[in-house]
Amino acid sequence: MMEKAMKTAQVLVEALPYIKKFSGKTVVIKYGGHAMNNDIMKEKVISDIVLMKFVGINPVIVHGGGPAINYWVEKNGGAPEFINGLRVTDKDTMDVAQMVLVGRINQEIVSMIQKLGGKAMGISGVDGGTITARKKEMEVNGEEVDLGYVGEVAEINTELINQAIDHGFIPVISPIGCDANAQTYNINADSAAGSIAAALNADKMFLLTDINGVQDDNDNVVSVLDFAKAEDYKKKGIIRGGMIPKVDCCMDAIRGGVNSVHIVDGCLEHSMLLELFTDEGIGTMVVKE
Repeated sequence: MMEKAMKTAQVLVEALPYIKKFSGKTVVIKYGGHAMNNDIMKEKVISDIVLMKFVGINPVIVHGGGPAINYWVEKNGGAPEFINGLRVTDKDTMDVAQMVLVGRINQEIVSMIQKLGGKAMGISGVDGGTITARKKEMEVNGEEVDLGYVGEVAEINTELINQAIDHGFIPVISPIGCDANAQTYNINADSAAGSIAAALNADKMFLLTDINGVQDDNDNVVSVLDFAKAEDYKKKGIIRGGMIPKVDCCMDAIRGGVNSVHIVDGCLEHSMLLELFTDEGIGTMVVKE
């Protein structure tokens, strides 16, 4: 018993310099993947985020919800369709996405945070004009592809997010935005997180995924990925599918002023705490050069 207590004390002492370093800093977390769908991992991830808040860090959650949207699309007789990792979104799918992201998943995360002793505020990107969106345009093999009601971030208004932080809440943001005509759009959660992190001048951003990080052509995790290597991997097809918008949003966030972006396995216990409070790196860290 005494030995276990001593080890716990040692861990706390080793973490102290990092707690001091990141106290008062903003960390944006894109929360998704199996870590969101597994009840045990969900509680572990949320517990780590609540701990961050208690030691003085300001976590901001931007969540996805792809599997849940797939479920309800299929339940309504549709079939999910993706192009380069982005969901093709017709009007019915848009309605489902808004219902699932804002009405269900967002509130589940808020409730979990409060169950574990934290305070949380659910925010749709529509609320307070937090995310102004525009229709996303895409070309595939030189031809324009219509993704439907898929948007990209035109502007981030941080007022509501900062008010939540200032009053001790953990903001939980759904990646739904609207344009000047009140048309709502489904925005890729990775891209939304990157834009929000840049607008908040976040110190770090985490992308919680279902893999250990970006892998090279030998399936080894790349511990550090710079912009040149990322572009090369995309051209060669090593980075493909859903990993493309993840890496793109990492680079956009860094261009916007975020100090570091980390792609980590959300199902690895305490992956974010290991990254924040120890010298050992976890997953892939994206850097400019």
